[in-house]
Amino acid sequence: MKPQTQPDQAKPEPGLRERKKARTKAAIQREAVRLFKEQGYSATTVEQVAEAAEVAPSTVFRYFATKQDLVFSQDYDLPFAVVFQAQAPDLTPIQAVRRAIRSILNDIPEQELALHRERFVLILSESELWGASLGNIYRTMQLMGEEVAKRAGRDPRDPAVRACTGAVFGVMLQVSMDWGKDPEMDFARALDEALGCLEDLRP
Repeated sequence: MKPQTQPDQAKPEPGLRERKKARTKAAIQREAVRLFKEQGYSATTVEQVAEAAEVAPSTVFRYFATKQDLVFSQDYDLPFAVVFQAQAPDLTPIQAVRRAIRSILNDIPEQELALHRERFVLILSESELWGASLGNIYRTMQLMGEEVAKRAGRDPRDPAVRACTGAVFGVMLQVSMDWGKDPEMDFARALDEALGCLEDLRP
């Protein structure tokens, strides 16, 4: 069940400028992924991406600092931390992780989720991107480990915290790889069910 949001905690509606910026960023990334799939990552230039998205190259770099960011850039780390911290204190860390991820996925529009899958498939198919993605994965694991440690009242370096975080990421990677092979998969449901198998883990 999706956690209920209290009236005083409701998310403020983004203004017109913020919505326009979000649409522009999404359009640039969507065209970039399309071109990377059609032409190959290495063969596609930022200038081509800009032309396809009908913006200037400088606009692309305003939203994405590097070419790799056109594939990797995502804004889920901070929302995860906020949603995770908002979970009921009586939940175990794994239960809180499961509910936080479920809540975030429920809020992602279907089109954006489809783009997320395309980006993941692209990362798997390009050795350059897969190698570069490990740094992003490590940083996100660190963030999750810190949040799990806070909830469990332990040090982030505690072996139990690290094992718990590693298990979550192992499940996420396995389900994501299955999703990459099967676009019809209900990713949110499959991930939630798989994470449910970890609920006996208690750091």
